[in-house]
Amino acid sequence: MARYELEDPQWDLIKELFPKQRRGGKWQDHRKIVNGMLWVLRSGAPWRDMPERYGKWKTVNGRFNRYRRDGTFDRILKALQIRLDKQGKIDWDLWLVDGSNVRASRVAAGARKKGVKATSTSPPTTHWVARAADGEASSTWSLTVRAFPLPSRSRPAKRTNRPNC
Repeated sequence: MARYELEDPQWDLIKELFPKQRRGGKWQDHRKIVNGMLWVLRSGAPWRDMPERYGKWKTVNGRFNRYRRDGTFDRILKALQIRLDKQGKIDWDLWLVDGSNVRASRVAAGARKKGVKATSTSPPTTHWVARAADGEASSTWSLTVRAFPLPSRSRPAKRTNRPNC
């Protein structure tokens, strides 16, 4: 058994959920194709770098896209979820919790870069506030939208005109 491949008990759980052979040419073995998909997905390598033991990379990639579009992967996930739920191994309150986050720089969040001064040609930033007519402010848009200008934090402009004496 090669790295990233399905073992026999794992394959037995899902083998009946793949599409059946129809008229036309002979399909490649589903297990070999799925093992190729798993190799690419687990290794992070491009499809073209997939080992030849899994078949042609275009075949594996095409079958991956087909299974994704026709719902084969959804059927497999649902069948495995039902099986685990019957065994009491799924806590539905915690299912698919994603704790990842990506921190953005201050500039990406709208702050000015250090050392860059505002020019008179750049328009002032206007923050929009949306709130329900009878409720508290929220992040959802409603029919009541108004401009909410922030107080200026920039220094007052220096006066360049000298008074006439």
